[in-house]
Amino acid sequence: MLPGALLIRLITIAVTLALGRHAAASRRAALGGSILASAMTLSLAVGVLMSGRAVDGVLLRHAASGMVFGYAVAPLSAWFLMVLGLVAIPVAFYSAGYFAHAVAPSRTAGVGIGFNALLGSVELVFAAGDVMTFLFAWEVMTLATAALVATDHDVRANRRAAYLFLVMSHVGTGCLVAGFFALVAISGSTVLSTVLAGDALASPMREGLFVLFFAGFGVKAGVIPLHVWLPEAHPAAPSSISALMSSVLITTGIYGLVRVCAFGLGVPDANWGLAFMAIGTISAILGILYALTQSDLKRLLAYSTIENAGIIVLALGTGMMARSQGNDGLATIAIAASLAHVLNHALFKGLLFLAAGSVVMATGSRQIEQFGGLLRRMPWTGLFFLVGALSISGLPMLNGFISEWLTFQALLLGFASTPGLVRLNFPVGGAILALSAALAAACFVRAFGISFLALPRTEAAADSRES
Repeated sequence: MLPGALLIRLITIAVTLALGRHAAASRRAALGGSILASAMTLSLAVGVLMSGRAVDGVLLRHAASGMVFGYAVAPLSAWFLMVLGLVAIPVAFYSAGYFAHAVAPSRTAGVGIGFNALLGSVELVFAAGDVMTFLFAWEVMTLATAALVATDHDVRANRRAAYLFLVMSHVGTGCLVAGFFALVAISGSTVLSTVLAGDALASPMREGLFVLFFAGFGVKAGVIPLHVWLPEAHPAAPSSISALMSSVLITTGIYGLVRVCAFGLGVPDANWGLAFMAIGTISAILGILYALTQSDLKRLLAYSTIENAGIIVLALGTGMMARSQGNDGLATIAIAASLAHVLNHALFKGLLFLAAGSVVMATGSRQIEQFGGLLRRMPWTGLFFLVGALSISGLPMLNGFISEWLTFQALLLGFASTPGLVRLNFPVGGAILALSAALAAACFVRAFGISFLALPRTEAAADSRES
């Protein structure tokens, strides 16, 4: 089914290109094909998760060189493919109206092509069965994202954001290429399951590879200090693309951290887990503090993405610490919390970016001080933004609470089961997680209150309507 979904993406790109002069037709072709391909990917992912059986095969075979490009969808890959499908389908439906109003007709075909290239390459990143397929998909994903960020390339800030993303991404890609080529040389294979066995790696080599892979995947994950591109690129891109970047693109970095750093280099060292916990807590607290200072709604959401990436990495680091101590029960809980937050963040952040896109389109501004009174004029947008805001704040009965609560439980269990002074890292992580959750609530109360309550502060806000 994955080859079929990728084939539909390629056909969709070709048809969209052929219809390039007809904005409405190219938009329908791009988004219709994307919905079909995403539905096939989602069906495959759910099937693998329910059966527990991996699906693999060959995408392309080069007879002369003997090179094979293959795919392998195991349960971990299927989880991330499911996240992609659950986000990509509603984003495509939203984009049908959004692109018609927010994207110039002359650029509609290009955005449609980039939209499908981004989603297809992310699908292949999650499902790659060998190193060459993975690196090829990773590069296509980077180029497609940069092109989408620069959609409105007449604006200098947008061009700068795209260049910054390209530079940082290619530094990260260089780290990944070096790391994977070293593993290929050691293992004598390009098959990812063999390359990432990791059991025979000597200690100095393992530490070096860990640093390379963390740098390579950390750029896409958007964790501090590798986050610089993220608050620049999200506001520059069209809002539906921002939703994909925050919900789908950063998950490719998380996928790499889980697949390679947590499981692909042998049993992780305790110091690796501590490093992840430290970076996660710093990203969580600084991300939400930066978000609190923003008046640009999309930039605020971008910084909150850094916060949530930090929560995911904190939970993952807790799981790595547990694995280093042979505590498989705690490792399972912590990594489950990390993966659950990947899904939950994708859902509520996608919802928030789509709601923000409607607000920006209706008012012509991203500055929350220029809004006000939007709830009466845009009740559905206000309702969806409120649901996303409550979820991201971790309030009970909503999805964000579940994964954050699991993370708290993992940290408490880590403190109880870890000997020595190192156990103090767990309550510190828990305290910062609690503080970041409280600050997130304050941040989104402020954003919702200023934007949707009280009276309109500008004529544009007073004249705004549901789009």
